[in-house]
Amino acid sequence: MGRLPESDALQVLIDNALARTAPGRIVWVALSGGLDSSLLLTLTVAACRRHSRPLKALHVHHGLQHAADAFEAHCRQLCANIDVPLVVERVRVELDSGLGLEAAARQARYAAFARHVRPGEALWLAQHRDDQAETFLLAALRGSGVRGLAAMPANREWQGVQLERPLLACSRAMLETAAGQLGLTWIEDPTNSDDSLERNFLRCRVLPLLQSRWPHAAEALARSAAHAAATDAVTDELAALDLSALGGDPACLPVALLMGLSVARQRLLVRYACQQLALPTPPERRLATLLEQLEARRDAQVRVAWNTAEARIWRDRLYLLSNQPGVPARWQIEWNGQSLVTTPWGRVGITLEPQGGSAATLRLTGRQGGERLHVARRGTRDLKRLLQEADLPPWVRERVVVAWHQDEPVAALVPEGDWIVVAEGWRARHTGLGSG
Repeated sequence: MGRLPESDALQVLIDNALARTAPGRIVWVALSGGLDSSLLLTLTVAACRRHSRPLKALHVHHGLQHAADAFEAHCRQLCANIDVPLVVERVRVELDSGLGLEAAARQARYAAFARHVRPGEALWLAQHRDDQAETFLLAALRGSGVRGLAAMPANREWQGVQLERPLLACSRAMLETAAGQLGLTWIEDPTNSDDSLERNFLRCRVLPLLQSRWPHAAEALARSAAHAAATDAVTDELAALDLSALGGDPACLPVALLMGLSVARQRLLVRYACQQLALPTPPERRLATLLEQLEARRDAQVRVAWNTAEARIWRDRLYLLSNQPGVPARWQIEWNGQSLVTTPWGRVGITLEPQGGSAATLRLTGRQGGERLHVARRGTRDLKRLLQEADLPPWVRERVVVAWHQDEPVAALVPEGDWIVVAEGWRARHTGLGSG
């Protein structure tokens, strides 16, 4: 039996990917207009029609080059020719984000994906084996660990979406041959030859040089990425076991038990816990600093911050959390005690009113120091002491909001939207509304 044409061999891969997708759920193809995504969409149309599966295409217009409109026009024409619904999302790439052009564009692109692809649906991307080899090399040059070297997974869950790369095992040459067999047209990205961009430098100059000496270099690099992915999966299993042994809460790790692990497993567990909490993982130096602080004095105020996350040590426990500022020094608002209220840490549904009386005009502020509340059966007490007695961590106390009636503090609110202290003669509740 002769070898299958490349287009037929790729069609088998598409059918297999479709079989992994829940029936009835929309399959979205991220369509740039280049060879890879145009071919992926063309092959996916045939599979979805054979199996009666809903299909849509999504084109992200980055607006970064003159050819962007031509890419959009090609995508519209292709989708019209094969009768596939197309969504076009125009995004603004934050060039001053500090991420670099390629990373900023990727961030904007994935934000667009999140706005359209619903949890439970599938998003298909057209990266191939040569892309995987480039990603592996970039990760290695940046000194990445196993997770970075694993490069792009063939499939994974992303924000409840099933993300698939059906062509990841295929070479670019194979895709070009298949496109020729199908008579496919596409748009060439004029920036692909700009080797000032990291990925293009690898694609245009480094990989061809490697392949001149080792013809199967791209295949070998992609295989190394697969080995790294397998190792990463095993280390995740180990970290999950360690987390379970430490109580199972990724946001709160007992320091004594954590220190009972080897340093390598401590590093692994902290990174794994951050991933479980959807926090950015700490860079190598920040993580080393954090682990050094595990032996700090019990009364030390340990805080290690990175990106949008931070770690705190309090009462022999390591807390991992989002890095959120305290209440601004001069922040205050008037409130009727009934309506939804916007605090410095979000919009919450709460009420506060005098017992047996009508609604009162209130003022909300941050803690100013020295507040004293008259508490039922306890008399007048310092708010500072009351918060300590409530066992609130110091960083939460810093973010408490105080409710005032005239010039008297009558209640205190924690960031979760719950009343932690309410003065005698007042009635408060959390309605559960708002976004927190």
